[in-house]
Amino acid sequence: MAVEELQSIIMRCQILEEQDFKEEDFGLFQLAGQRCIDEGHIEQLLEIIQNEKNKVIIKNMGWNLVGPVVRCLLWNKDNGKRKYYFLMLDLLVKLCNPKELLLGLLELIEEPSGKQISQIILLLLQPLQTVIQKLHNNKAYSVGLALSTLWSQLSLLPVPYSEEQIQTDDYGLCQCCNALIGFTKPFVEEVINDKENSLEDENEKLKDELLKFCFKSLKCPLLTAQFFEQSKEAGNDPLRCFASEIIGFLSAIGHPFPKMIFNHGRKKRTWDYLEFEEEEEKQLADSMASLAYLVFVQGISIDQLPMVLSPSYLLQFNMGHIEVFLQRTEESVFSKGVDLLENGLLRIEDNGLLHQYLEIKSFLTVPQGLVKVMTLCPIETLRKKSLAMLQLYINKLDSQGKYTLFRCLLNTSNHSGVEAFIIQNIKNQIDVSLKRTHNNKWFTGPQLISLLDLVLFLPEGAETDLLQNSDRIMASLNLLRYLVIKDNEKDNQTGLWTELGKIENNFLKPLHTGLNMSKAHYEAEIKNSQENSQVQKSKDLCSVTVGGEEIPNMPPEMQLKVLHSALFTFDLIESVLARVEELIEIKTKSTPEENIGIK
Repeated sequence: MAVEELQSIIMRCQILEEQDFKEEDFGLFQLAGQRCIDEGHIEQLLEIIQNEKNKVIIKNMGWNLVGPVVRCLLWNKDNGKRKYYFLMLDLLVKLCNPKELLLGLLELIEEPSGKQISQIILLLLQPLQTVIQKLHNNKAYSVGLALSTLWSQLSLLPVPYSEEQIQTDDYGLCQCCNALIGFTKPFVEEVINDKENSLEDENEKLKDELLKFCFKSLKCPLLTAQFFEQSKEAGNDPLRCFASEIIGFLSAIGHPFPKMIFNHGRKKRTWDYLEFEEEEEKQLADSMASLAYLVFVQGISIDQLPMVLSPSYLLQFNMGHIEVFLQRTEESVFSKGVDLLENGLLRIEDNGLLHQYLEIKSFLTVPQGLVKVMTLCPIETLRKKSLAMLQLYINKLDSQGKYTLFRCLLNTSNHSGVEAFIIQNIKNQIDVSLKRTHNNKWFTGPQLISLLDLVLFLPEGAETDLLQNSDRIMASLNLLRYLVIKDNEKDNQTGLWTELGKIENNFLKPLHTGLNMSKAHYEAEIKNSQENSQVQKSKDLCSVTVGGEEIPNMPPEMQLKVLHSALFTFDLIESVLARVEELIEIKTKSTPEENIGIK
C-alpha cells in the first residue's frame, strides 16, 4: 500500500516541471516514503530512488527521506537491512539537492543528546563532507556552519580525565575528534592548494572558518583534556593526536603557533579582521592559553619555536596564559597553569628575573593565583605543587623583585599560613644579605624596616584572634628572634634597634595582652565544659570554620581536646615571646664582647 501510494505521487510529479512542484507534493512524498521505510519496503524504495526517470523528483524531494533512514541506522540493529539503509543514504547524498541536504544533515546532528551525539556524528561526517564538496558557491560559509554545529554538539560531551576513561571512551568524544580531523583535512588542503587560485576571496573566507574552528577546538576539548606520559610514549593518546593535528592545521593555513602566541595580547593582532562573536572573543584567551600549554609543556611542534628567544621573554608571554589558567576553577585547567609556570621558571637562573617584570600585571596576579590554589584547592598534590612553584618563583626574582612580591602577598593573601611562608622567606633573604660583603639595601636598613612594619604587628591589636593568626605570629616571633641574635645594637645593619620601641608597642605588648586574655578565656571555657559535660547540655564552645562555614556542634570530649590544643598553641607562642624579650634584654645590657658568644 505504501509503495503504491509513493509511486502514485511520483507518477503525478513526473509530468510536472521542476519549478511547478508544490509544497503539498513534498509533504505527500515524505509521508509515503516514511511509511515505506516503517513497513520495511526498503528494496522497492531503493528501486524508486535509483530509477533514472525519478532523478529530478529525488533531487528536490529525496532529502526528506534522510532523517528516517538515519534514525533506522541508529536504532535498527538488523544486519540484514542495515546494508540497504547505508546504500539508500549514499544514494540520497549523491542525488539530492546539496543545499537542502546540508541543512537536513545539520538538523539531524543537532537533535540527539548524551551518548547518541557521538553516534550520529560518526555516522554523518562522511555524508556531510561529500555534500559540502558538491557546494561550489559559498563553500566557506557551509564549512563554517558545519564545523560550528559539530563543535557545539561535541562540547556537550564530557572530556575523559583518566587514561582508563580515554581508553573506554564511553561517550565517543575521542572517536569523534579523530573523525573530525579526517572531515576537516580536505578543506585545509583546499586552502593550501588554492593559494594561487583566482577565487582568492573565497579561499580567505574558508581559511577564516578553519581558523575559528581551531580556536574553538583549543578551548574544547583541549583546554580541559588531560595528557599522560605513558600514552605520549606509546603514541596512542587520541586527544594528544587531535591537538597535534589542530596545531598542524594552524600552520598549514598560514597561522603558525609562534606567530599566534606572541601576537596574542598585542593591540593589533594578525587575526583582528575576523568577526568574532562576543562570546567567541572571550573564549580566545582560553584558546591561546591552551595552545601555549600544548606547545611548551607537552612539546607539540615545539621545534617550530625560534631558538633565539630568551627564557625571560618566553616567560613574559606565557604569564598572561598562566593567569588565564589560574583564574579557572576546574582542577584539570588550573593545574595546567601551574605546569606552564614551572616550565617557564626552570629555564631561568636563580635571581635572574628582573624586578621590572613585576610592572606587568600578570607577574603579580599569577603568584596571587598560586596562593588561591594553595589555600582553596581540595587536592593535596596540587596545593603542594603550587607552594613549590611560588617558592621557585621567589627564587628566580632579583632582590628588589622579591621585596616587591613580599609586600604584595603580605597585603593580599589574608591567610596566616601563607603570611608565615612569606615571613620565612624574608628571614632567608635577610640572612643572605647579612652574609654578603656589601649589604643588600632591600633587606637591610630603611627598606627592611618598611617591610617589617607589615610583619611585626597585630592586625587588631590585643583583640586579634591569636589562634587564627598563630602561624603568622610564630613566624614573626622567629624572625624577630633571628634579628636580635644576628644584628648587634652597635652595628644595627637591619635597623631593628632604631625601631625597637615601635616594635614593642605595636607587636610585643599587644601580644602579651592578647595572650593573657585568650588564655583566660579558654581556661574558663575548659572549666565550664568540664562542669557541664552532660550530652544534653553540651554546647559548641569553640568557633571552628571550614571555608567560611561553621562545623556542627562537637561532642564534649572533642570540645575539650580542641580547647586544650588552643591553650598549647598559646603556651608555645608565649615561650617564644619570652625568649625574644630575654634576648632583647641581654643585647641591650651586654657589652660588645659578650655579644660575640650569643648565637
